[in-house]
Amino acid sequence: MSEVYLDSKFIGTVKDGKEFAQKIIEQRRMNKLPESINVFYDSKKDNVYVEAFKGRCVRPLIVVKEGKPILNDKHIEQLEKGEISWSDLMKQGVVEYLDSAEEENALVAFTQEDLTPDHTHLEIAPLDIVGLTTSLVPFGNYDHGVRLTQGSKNQKQAIGFYAANYYNRMDMDVNILHYSQIPVVGSLMHQVLKYDKHPSGMNVTLAIMSYQGYNMEDAIVLNKGSVDRGLARSTYYRPVISEELRYSGGLIDEVCIPDKDVKGYRSEHDYRFLEEDGIIFPEAKVKEGDVVIGKTSPPRFLSSLDEYNLASSSRRESSMSLKHGEKGVIDFVLITENSEGNKLIQVRLRDQRIPEIGDKFTSRHGQKGVISLIVPEADIPFSASGVKPDILFGPHGIPSRMTVAHLIEIIGGKTGALSGRLVNGTVYESENEQDIRNELCQLGFREDGTELLYNGTTGEMYPSRIFIGNIYYLKLKHLVANKLHSRARGPIQLLTRQPTEGRAKEGGLRLGEMEKDTFVAHGASLLLKERFDSDRTVIPICEGCGMIAIYDARKGKAFCPMCGDKVTISDVEMAYAFKLILDEFKALTVYPKLLLKGKY
Repeated sequence: MSEVYLDSKFIGTVKDGKEFAQKIIEQRRMNKLPESINVFYDSKKDNVYVEAFKGRCVRPLIVVKEGKPILNDKHIEQLEKGEISWSDLMKQGVVEYLDSAEEENALVAFTQEDLTPDHTHLEIAPLDIVGLTTSLVPFGNYDHGVRLTQGSKNQKQAIGFYAANYYNRMDMDVNILHYSQIPVVGSLMHQVLKYDKHPSGMNVTLAIMSYQGYNMEDAIVLNKGSVDRGLARSTYYRPVISEELRYSGGLIDEVCIPDKDVKGYRSEHDYRFLEEDGIIFPEAKVKEGDVVIGKTSPPRFLSSLDEYNLASSSRRESSMSLKHGEKGVIDFVLITENSEGNKLIQVRLRDQRIPEIGDKFTSRHGQKGVISLIVPEADIPFSASGVKPDILFGPHGIPSRMTVAHLIEIIGGKTGALSGRLVNGTVYESENEQDIRNELCQLGFREDGTELLYNGTTGEMYPSRIFIGNIYYLKLKHLVANKLHSRARGPIQLLTRQPTEGRAKEGGLRLGEMEKDTFVAHGASLLLKERFDSDRTVIPICEGCGMIAIYDARKGKAFCPMCGDKVTISDVEMAYAFKLILDEFKALTVYPKLLLKGKY
């Protein structure tokens, strides 16, 4: 007798477990049981496990009987004509979903040529093994597994043409690549996804060589001529949004140019771009501190008397201005209403982003790097035919990472560019590498992708041949302009009196224990005196009880709330954070007694 378990719960026994499991599979294929049910027969324990719970990972496979797939040419013909759909294949038992348990009883063939009478299922396509974005990586089966997944993730961060109606949208912070292209070396998934409708990179000429040590540690060197002609140029869009909020007592925000008697009035210079309605005009060039939407709000706290005398209470300034480090051009102004019927103003800011040192680029094989140098076109190495590479890629990134597909794509891109065709690099179903090399040879180039290059500065020929070709490169959204941040003095937090956190709030750069060690190692330990006193404060301490004393500014002297003014009170320099923890100890009824000692 075989025991039967449904979702790991014992429900009964059957005479023949294997036959019972086969019956369930047949019933499912005849559409008499839900397609999500899976069954697994454990021959060692002679148990049957039926699983129907949610959250299982299932995948579709073509059913095979007697070494032949049930899916035939007639099915494919009907699918192409649109007479049947995927769900019809499921109902006919041609395709079924298997989970990890039922797959233990299945023998799956990779391709139709591999089929034997023992096989139970056939892969729909070898591409199924990888996910959606991973299948966009050309020749992915030649890459190391880790690099393949990194290349897959990098594609999600690339700047491209994300929506055709971007000009009429108000998206949070987006980038548009000006001259996006479809890759010369693509895969089947590029056609399925209609990648030509939303590309996110450019085909560039790339030479693998070092350039005066500037492309060590994954850095890349760019040709200034290519940048000037529009390589990887993009625009950054960000909206500034404000609305006229309604408050209790009939009070309301007002979008206008604030009057000088308004509490928190900035300066006339800050409001210079505002028109009569208090909103900026399009194509105004603005930078940090400039007001984009002028607005005043009623006072925050109204006393009972002020509610009847609104004229006396002055309004406060609550305009929307550009944050620290922001600049750009006003691209679009939209005045509308929100769902509550309040006036809503949306202003879109645009900023052109030309590639600069520190911007991040990557190929589709996880070979990411930042720009270390943008070289004048005259100094870039050139080939005998006068071709100058757009990017110089360091050779040390290849051997240890084993991204062979990166190299094959360069050969494929070179062949495709010269013959004017798209090269198929679908995972497991790509064009043969040797065929691509032979085609490159017929086009008059060396089949190994190398060429003789000449030094752009001296004009001398390099003694070794340089690997050069075409590859699809992506500009990632991690731009220096969005991350550059520094500060001297600025805003501090109310509680700890330490600098605020974050770039947007003009925050400080935190220096920890490890950073301290680097300063000491550099022999700049005195610098720590400056770095570690961001919240320095002077506190009066009673030498009698060791508690914090109080300084009376009117009388010009300090006294201790416990001992009075008959004891010695000394001023002690300490971090405000330390003073704060003393106060917190007191709140916990712990007596933090400070024992003072003279310096000398």
